[in-house]
Amino acid sequence: MNYKEHKSEPFWWGMFSQGGVIAALLIPIHIFLCGLAVPLGLIDPELLSYERITALLQNPLVKLYLCVLLIFPLYHAAHRIRFTLAEIGLHSLAKVLPVLCYGGALAGTAVVLYILWVLL
Repeated sequence: MNYKEHKSEPFWWGMFSQGGVIAALLIPIHIFLCGLAVPLGLIDPELLSYERITALLQNPLVKLYLCVLLIFPLYHAAHRIRFTLAEIGLHSLAKVLPVLCYGGALAGTAVVLYILWVLL
């Protein structure tokens, strides 16, 4: 592995680690609550009703939490995809891969922010 160190590399590795932790800890909780606990009758389905969720989404702290939950794993995935593609031999695209991967994560960030802060 002979990657050229760039001055922004520590930032991307930090985003990678934050996204990995969030993806490993918080997303399984949401999958359990929405995908298993309600159908199995472990929690009341009324807790996740449309009216209750839309009321929760009006709270800025809930919007901030959802931003963290959705945005950081995008950067984790972008970093993982970039280095996976470099490892399988796409060294000829070394200048384009970071732009595509991190650009996709930035576009995803813009979409999440637009949906949560403008549409809701």
